[in-house]
Amino acid sequence: MYAVRAVLDTNIAVSALLFAHGRLAPIRLAWQANKFAPLVSTATTEELIRVLGYAKFKLSSADREELLADYLPYCTTAIIPRKAPKTPACRDPWDLPFLQLAVHARADFLVTGDKDLLDIRDKMRFETITAEAFMSRLEKLERTEL
Repeated sequence: MYAVRAVLDTNIAVSALLFAHGRLAPIRLAWQANKFAPLVSTATTEELIRVLGYAKFKLSSADREELLADYLPYCTTAIIPRKAPKTPACRDPWDLPFLQLAVHARADFLVTGDKDLLDIRDKMRFETITAEAFMSRLEKLERTEL
């Protein structure tokens, strides 16, 4: 069992996957080292697959499969019930699956750069934070465990 459970919005997961030496690479290294469990649902996984297929990324089918293979096995899957959990109102309907996942799976964090999600963070039982803040929290948690 992981101590930290986090929902990564699609942009965070994609950046961590595509840019191995980018600013979000520590998030990828953290899930690979089992320092936290990324949470996914059918809807959030479908969104990730759709975004990885964008022409601008110029990824072959094999490239996309390889990236997914470096993410999904580390994830904990939650099945969102037909009667989805209540979430605070959000301006962007594309954000709803991430909110529902975080509520239903009892996430500790929702990691995002999305202003719509960050704007309603005070209405959540979990922390909605930026990638930079999440990386900092993981570092602090690791230091306290030593």
